[in-house]
Amino acid sequence: MSQYRDIVWQSLWKNNPGIVQLLGLCPLLAVTNTLTNALGLGIATMVVLFGSNVLVSLLRKGIPNEIRIPVYVMIIAALVTCVQLLVNAYAYGLYLSLGIFLPLIVTNCVIIGRAEAFASKNNVALAAWDGLMMGLGFTVVLALLGGTRELLGQGTLFDGAELLLGPWASALRIELFQLDSPFLLALLPPGAFIAMGLLIAAKNQVNDKVEALFAPKPEQAKPVERVRVTN
Repeated sequence: MSQYRDIVWQSLWKNNPGIVQLLGLCPLLAVTNTLTNALGLGIATMVVLFGSNVLVSLLRKGIPNEIRIPVYVMIIAALVTCVQLLVNAYAYGLYLSLGIFLPLIVTNCVIIGRAEAFASKNNVALAAWDGLMMGLGFTVVLALLGGTRELLGQGTLFDGAELLLGPWASALRIELFQLDSPFLLALLPPGAFIAMGLLIAAKNQVNDKVEALFAPKPEQAKPVERVRVTN
């Protein structure tokens, strides 16, 4: 169980692929202008990451070392194609909104990195758990960025939720405040870089405070007693 707990800690906080490893920044910054887009891409990435870890772990002993990377890429590409077809069939609006960044999941460094560094060296259960948690950690960062940018840019949350969940989800849209015109800096790519930097800074600040809180306190020096010697 300690291995599973360590994977959770590494994936969600200490070694998060989004704000620590800084992997997959292209889709991370490009499509997180709304919370709906961020969740859609995050869930798609999580499914591919989970499936690729499982398949690589199952096939690891039969893949020649010399061609392992091309084989991993083929596995990932096949899974991405399946996910792309499913999104096209059941969430066509989201498919149009994500655009080229959905098939570009194939080149996401998080997925190929976990296949090479973890799934190819561990059993199926651990590989599946690692894929699920790493995907969840990536999705959480996407959701935080998407929610922050959407809130600052247009004062809403879950705008366009029906693209992801169907017509009934239009009721999920929350308008927290009204803007005369959208705040474009938050919605455009420069706003994504600023929000990402603030998110990384906040995490580092929390780390520093936690380390300072649990750091061992230096022992106070004991006063030295002086002995006076008389003849």
